[in-house]
Amino acid sequence: MKSVFAVLLFTAVSFAQTEQPRVVRYSPKPNDLKYTYSASYTPVARLKSGDILETNTVDCFGNAIKKPGDTLSMAPGDNPLTGPFYIEGAEPGDTLAVKILDIQVDGNQGIGALAPGFGAINATNYTPMINPPIPEKIWFYPIDHTTNTATFQALDSKFTVKIPLHPFFGCIGVAPAGGEARSSVVPEAFGGNMDSPEASVGNTVYFPVNTPGAMLFLGDGHAAMGDGEVAGTAIEVPLRSRVQVRVIKGKKINWPRFENDDYIMTVGAYRPVDDALRIAFTELVGWIHNDYGLSELDAYELLSKVAEIHLNEMVDPNYVVVAKINKKFLPALIVKSSK
Repeated sequence: MKSVFAVLLFTAVSFAQTEQPRVVRYSPKPNDLKYTYSASYTPVARLKSGDILETNTVDCFGNAIKKPGDTLSMAPGDNPLTGPFYIEGAEPGDTLAVKILDIQVDGNQGIGALAPGFGAINATNYTPMINPPIPEKIWFYPIDHTTNTATFQALDSKFTVKIPLHPFFGCIGVAPAGGEARSSVVPEAFGGNMDSPEASVGNTVYFPVNTPGAMLFLGDGHAAMGDGEVAGTAIEVPLRSRVQVRVIKGKKINWPRFENDDYIMTVGAYRPVDDALRIAFTELVGWIHNDYGLSELDAYELLSKVAEIHLNEMVDPNYVVVAKINKKFLPALIVKSSK
């Protein structure tokens, strides 16, 4: 099977290198956290292509909720972000590749919550109802690092069940195009709050570079999450992580992508959910056409038979759909010479 980086050989870029990569370590203080994706911030660190970043993130509540009786109002904001990290050499028209090397839950407890006006089957600003909103409730999830599980404890009964951990970044993205500043709650073409379990160890995520330095942000750690994130939260946790960055010169993409040894995956983040799906599949057709040589209509037909869809979340202002295809169904990769 071709490696995750083979798709991009024509750019003459690979994560493999003969000398040890430089490791950059950064740990944010509370006042360093950001709540928007924007190019206007002063970078917290500068990375070179090939560098490894070791950093940590707080949970979506800013690590403010710790015990029964705490309330959501104690959170300093939604989805605090670590960053931005300036990637030297990244310019508009390039692609930033972020290989996720390691993610660890940085604590012994996770948080889940219901919030009035937020959730897939709650009344929201987009789907207003005259009935009273669902009340605020908070669940605490003890984490057992030995068994790699979290424990769900029902609030209204004695029922408990263990949930396997699958840590990932709920938020990972770059500065948006056009000089925009976008909320840490909103996913879109720059990435952001994609709530994608694909943003996990062993996968690479690709972002369009919209501004010099790309300006990479990380946050919103999840220990585990169900498809759709229907109640509005995952098991929310702080994380410790290691990622490696690469600048792919002259490779332009329009939306984030994921890849591993077995799959190529594309992201659509919009509302309604059918538009998110259309974006994801249009991007996947283009990827197959450009890098694997099938015509767009042949790719479209093939996807109709073997594609897979992951509805990551349908609670944020934009919904997120990931479309993917197993590489075993694709022809040999086209390797183009570097210009």
